[in-house]
Amino acid sequence: MNLTISGHHLDVTPAIREYVQNKLERITRHFDQVIDSHVILCIDNLTEKDKRQKAEINLRVAGKILHIASAAHDLYAAIDMLMDRLDRQVVKYKQMLQNHSHTGHKRMLDEGDSAAATA
Repeated sequence: MNLTISGHHLDVTPAIREYVQNKLERITRHFDQVIDSHVILCIDNLTEKDKRQKAEINLRVAGKILHIASAAHDLYAAIDMLMDRLDRQVVKYKQMLQNHSHTGHKRMLDEGDSAAATA
């Protein structure tokens, strides 16, 4: 998996880079077919102090790009929320892939049973 971490209006320190990498390991445990990911960390210049820190990710998997964003008062909290949302989306995508591979057999059995019942 290729990982790109960029910062807008902030410097990405080695501590932040390592924190993001450790959080992304949780995603790769669930789904190992990730092609690449691009993480964008930024600070917005809002007048209020709430939710100035933003984290976004574009995760490219086979056939789809997952885009997720989160905002919080702390950058680490924004990264945590981002990874929680990403984890749910990846599990949902993985279940969708697994369900698609089995729906053809179920349809064939259901159609065959209904044809046999009418004959």
